[in-house]
Amino acid sequence: MLQAADYDYIRGLVRERSAIVLDETKDYLIETRLQRLAHSERYASVGDLVARARRDSAVSRRVVEAMTTNETSWMRDVHPFEGLRHHIVPEMIRSRAGTRKLNIWSMACSSGQEPYSIAMVLREYFPQLLPWSVRILATDLSTEMIAKSKEGAYSQLEINRGLPAPLMTRYFKRDGLQWRVSDDLRKVIDFRSMNLVEPWPALGVMDVVFLRNVLIYFDVETRKSIFLRLRKVLAPDGYLILGGAETALNIDDTFERVTIGRGVAYRLRSRSH
Repeated sequence: MLQAADYDYIRGLVRERSAIVLDETKDYLIETRLQRLAHSERYASVGDLVARARRDSAVSRRVVEAMTTNETSWMRDVHPFEGLRHHIVPEMIRSRAGTRKLNIWSMACSSGQEPYSIAMVLREYFPQLLPWSVRILATDLSTEMIAKSKEGAYSQLEINRGLPAPLMTRYFKRDGLQWRVSDDLRKVIDFRSMNLVEPWPALGVMDVVFLRNVLIYFDVETRKSIFLRLRKVLAPDGYLILGGAETALNIDDTFERVTIGRGVAYRLRSRSH
């Protein structure tokens, strides 16, 4: 059982490193996830793990990663991917016909289902993009999640969470007890470890940004800082897609909400209509 000082340390560490806010009601979550980490790292107790984290930066990093939520599924929530297929990509194909370049960023990509879902939409419905320069950047705080995403191997249980059978047949191959993403699909995705609350590296201009189910864990000031950075990387006519419980309203009025099919997205107000 952790002491009050241990909980305070973990809350402070997680907030400092990731900007995720964990109040006292999340102590059970801290205990549960750190028990799992302590077991996998072969510590005698959670207390021993926390004590080591206080003096070992590598261990403290693993503690922070253990506290991030990695809930995801294929084509999650459906509407963002329908909007991508029916509205966003057709518009981008018209507006980018001169450069034939398309850049999409999946922020906080977890174990990779979102960027692979994006790649499948592009391959399945837009063969005209094959000669284009198409880049999907996928980033996450967790180095463990990035490693899993790069490997592209998923259990049957993970595959069953939202992946249509025809897409599984076309883009995955059975590998023992797992299903592995095709090399053809993996090569269009650039997976990188990245902390959204630290300085961002040079990323280039993004035409579409998926930032879903991440902002809900941040305080208002952190959300404002992320929107400020997004202004600098999102193309003037680009699209920002947030989670269903997230909004730019009352956070950054530079972004306006627009309807995309049965879903919504955000665009920069300053763009030319």
